Amino acid sequence: MSTGHSVLITGASTGIGATYAERFAQRGHDLVIVARDKARLESLAQRLRDEHKVAVEVLPADLTNPSDLAVVESRLREDMRIGVLINNAGAAQSGGILQQTADSIERLIALNTTSLTRLAAAVAPRFAKAGSGAIVNIGSVVGLAPEFGMSIYGATKAFVQFLSQGLSVELAPKGVYVQAVLPAGTRTEIWERAGIDASTLSDLMDVGELVDAALIGFDRREPVTMPPLHDVARWSALEAARLRLLSDIQQAHVAKRYLSAP
Repeated sequence: MSTGHSVLITGASTGIGATYAERFAQRGHDLVIVARDKARLESLAQRLRDEHKVAVEVLPADLTNPSDLAVVESRLREDMRIGVLINNAGAAQSGGILQQTADSIERLIALNTTSLTRLAAAVAPRFAKAGSGAIVNIGSVVGLAPEFGMSIYGATKAFVQFLSQGLSVELAPKGVYVQAVLPAGTRTEIWERAGIDASTLSDLMDVGELVDAALIGFDRREPVTMPPLHDVARWSALEAARLRLLSDIQQAHVAKRYLSAP
């Protein structure tokens, strides 16, 4: 028996997205699950229908394809039952900037940033008008770490974090909750798809553990949830330092250190 609003989840055929689908189905929510792999979506949908007695609609889409993306945007604008968007679809980066092609860069940015932003923008006006709703964007701790050598991927995830925090500033006063979830390495198929052997990576987090923690943050209405961060005071200190830096920016004149050449 379904309860309350339905949840649209992208990248839902496997990994983090499929686990979110499982958890929201357990909570009694109807689902719209989105991914490229229709067969996998259908299999997941049938299992969730059987086990949790919720309605699950399969919406196959490649979010790097403009026409597919437009279909999902329309669904988010028009389906009044959808009260939560889980923006999970994404891809990893194999190799550094010297190993990238124009096509690999285009696809990574299209999936990790463009589609995520457009889906959030599609649903935000309806949520704001209703005075309720939630947008969950899956980022990464790599967005905080240019030292990790995944510059393009990390940049897309830094974008997701910034976007989420900015949307929270805009939308929270209108009753809309926006959460950025920042995992570290998680045991999913994203590595294989990027051509990376996950067996060479140590200490990957189990996907169920990650999503369960993210949902605790969701229930607490945290703006940023970082399950692998064990000392939350570090995040608070970083945010406080950022705000202090902003308070010291005076745009009318350059800083004294730039008034003369060395």
